[in-house]
Amino acid sequence: MTDASSNIAIFNRRESEARSYCRGIKAVFTSAQGSELTDDRGRTYIDFLAGCSSLNYGHNDPDMKEALIEHLQSDGLAHGLDLHTDAKGDFLSAFETHILKPRNLDHKVMFTGPTGANAVEAAMKLARKVTGRTNIIAFTNGFHGVTQGALAATGNGYHRGAAGTTLNGVTRMPFDKYMGEGCDSSKFLEKMLEDASSGMDAPAAIMLETVQGEGGLNAASPEWLRRVAELAHAHGALLIVDDIQAGCGRTGTFFSFEEAGIVPDIITLAKSVSGFGLPMGLTLIRPEHDIFGPAEHNGTFRGNTHAFVTARVAIEKFWADDSFQKDIATKSVILTTALQEIAELIPGSRLKGRGLMQGIDVGSGDLADDICARAFGKGLVIETSGPEGEVVKILAPLTTPEATFRKGLNILLDAARDASVQSSVAAE
Repeated sequence: MTDASSNIAIFNRRESEARSYCRGIKAVFTSAQGSELTDDRGRTYIDFLAGCSSLNYGHNDPDMKEALIEHLQSDGLAHGLDLHTDAKGDFLSAFETHILKPRNLDHKVMFTGPTGANAVEAAMKLARKVTGRTNIIAFTNGFHGVTQGALAATGNGYHRGAAGTTLNGVTRMPFDKYMGEGCDSSKFLEKMLEDASSGMDAPAAIMLETVQGEGGLNAASPEWLRRVAELAHAHGALLIVDDIQAGCGRTGTFFSFEEAGIVPDIITLAKSVSGFGLPMGLTLIRPEHDIFGPAEHNGTFRGNTHAFVTARVAIEKFWADDSFQKDIATKSVILTTALQEIAELIPGSRLKGRGLMQGIDVGSGDLADDICARAFGKGLVIETSGPEGEVVKILAPLTTPEATFRKGLNILLDAARDASVQSSVAAE
């Protein structure tokens, strides 16, 4: 077999300039297990990226892998459009039993194309059809995808600039704490909605992430979320919660909005919903809003049958009782404690996020990049987020063993210490 490292030139020669993560993580990975990646030279790295939260249950979970192999070996369907299949039925039964019913949610499940952006596109289209309105309210620093409709709701200027055309149909409002701790931005939203001369068209929906992943781990308070939900319903708009990155346990509960006690009209899921890193997108819809006609929103690869198999196992294995959720809570405390120690090294830095979706704002994209680069050199894969890439973001698999988790956090601490010393020397 050809040494993979000798072929790294092929990526630079033939892969599009749109590639991103690999620019800072310069390795050729050949295998993965649990919370660790191994490259072609046999070096093992702790994974604190987890496919940008697409691998909440780690790499190659043995139970999911076994079920998938059994499905393949028995000639189970690989592709079924939206036909009825045993794999889809088993997934829906598990999702209903262990996710929806315990949370008193009555949502219908719409299988969209396999990406999160497609789930968002479906949500926006449906809200407009339900209400007969066109305007969608989205929030500063929100990230909902880079397809045309979803991109209109995305705040990031770099991504918006790639559209090549105008992005319409969305009104941007300030997210919680966007204008500082002492300013309640929901009051501004309320005034804009109530004033007939505010210039804001009546919204079809208000769409938000409870924790803005790519936007810098900005976590909305439960009180703010409840107030926004009240405003949406008071003004005839649907509430859409984009749980693509923050869902599937990342913030501590299966859905990120559970702590707030709200019930969204539409919920979008993707990333870790398959459990195994397989493409799968869902749009969950309150029954009264389930009004799309047959194939009015579709996609050839809606209903990834292989993903149904692994998603069912993930739900039954991790969400049949509350033990996994309790384990996430324990690790969240470990993470917060470690980040506080890092914050003490870097003047002006601050903790952000919640659950196992936390990070540290170090105030500079250059410093955050330096920390991540040093961490990678020490054997930790980790990335940044935020408007200027200033937040070092931890997205370790939720299943990471405590010893491995602490080891990774110690690597991050060492990297932050080295970067902080270098930054201080450069400033002198």
